[in-house]
Amino acid sequence: VPNLQGPRYVSPVPSGGFVVSEECGDVKVFMSSCKFVCSLSSKYGHQFGNPAGVCVDTDGSILVADEQRRTVHLFPEHGAPICLVSTGLRRPAGMACSSSGHLFVADTVENCVKVFKYCVRPP
Repeated sequence: VPNLQGPRYVSPVPSGGFVVSEECGDVKVFMSSCKFVCSLSSKYGHQFGNPAGVCVDTDGSILVADEQRRTVHLFPEHGAPICLVSTGLRRPAGMACSSSGHLFVADTVENCVKVFKYCVRPP
């Protein structure tokens, strides 16, 4: 996949494509054929500080850790972004999410993995 601006983290999406965070301050979504789908900053009008870890939950929502802003935002397929974590992170980096709604965030300053529970859908 050419023409990325400092690719950092990558994660597969359920549809077979993938999402990539870029050092320049954007997150891009691609189809399995490597065809560009969208930029999250353009699609949602969201400004990233320094996007780092990315992952995709079972609903297909994209989660992005922002190192500079020390936050994690969820970008649903439809609707506005949701800030899931706004405190407690010093330097979020790699992330993963589980099918049960747990979010795992590596915090490189505190040398640990922090675990958060969020509700994807009501049970």
